[in-house]
Amino acid sequence: MRLSRSAALSSSLLLGAVLALTGAGAAQAAETAALDYVALGDSYSSGVGSGSYDSASGDCKRSTKAYPVLWKNANAPSSFAFTACSGARTGDVTANQLGPLSAATDLVSITIGGNDAGFADVMTTCVLQSESTCINRVNQAKAYVDTTLPGKLDSVYNAIRSKAPAAHVVVLGYPRFYQLNGSCIAGLSENERTAINNASDYLNAATAKRAADHGFTFSSVVPAFTGHEICSGSAWLHSVNWLNIGESYHPTAAGQSGGYLPSFNGVL
Repeated sequence: MRLSRSAALSSSLLLGAVLALTGAGAAQAAETAALDYVALGDSYSSGVGSGSYDSASGDCKRSTKAYPVLWKNANAPSSFAFTACSGARTGDVTANQLGPLSAATDLVSITIGGNDAGFADVMTTCVLQSESTCINRVNQAKAYVDTTLPGKLDSVYNAIRSKAPAAHVVVLGYPRFYQLNGSCIAGLSENERTAINNASDYLNAATAKRAADHGFTFSSVVPAFTGHEICSGSAWLHSVNWLNIGESYHPTAAGQSGGYLPSFNGVL
């Protein structure tokens, strides 16, 4: 069947668009293949909660389902170093994780600050003690974010920039943990869940400001996790797990692939 002139033109334009996109994709693939990528941070970057841990990583619990590994698998950078570690605080990053950084490093990702602010203790307090004690502990954590955490973040960010002066540094935040008025029929009160969500927002805001002041890119994961919080009925976060307490309040494998990975990709 012979195409009309207009149909032939449309086909030609479509073919050109496909070729252009293919060329762009090839160029992007070549660009990512030339990247040297280093993934730093705490348990939200190491992948605690997502399972499939590399036994060689020991207590750091680096998972093959963590967003840095998922990104590496999809983009095949020229080099990849994964030093994120469960339980890491800012001082642990500067002392133990920066070895792979160099002037050749092109891309760095990091989540950090939650352990400094006492996140684990906040959650333990809220689960085991009264509502008023929980909210007081949350307020203590927020005061720490105001007074002490900015200087600790500055130390980490300065060290990263010093060792990797040309790198694109992406700082990822933390999710809100609870869908309010959701499906949970027991556990924390709505006041406690609200206070914990507000504290997460507070930490994210402080982290975003410090990242911006250092010329780094901050990526919020809150939009990606919206609808997938605890009490949502489709949670990408573990609730308290008394049989494996370390995975409590951490992203599942779906949270890494559906929450953190798109949030990372979205700012590259």
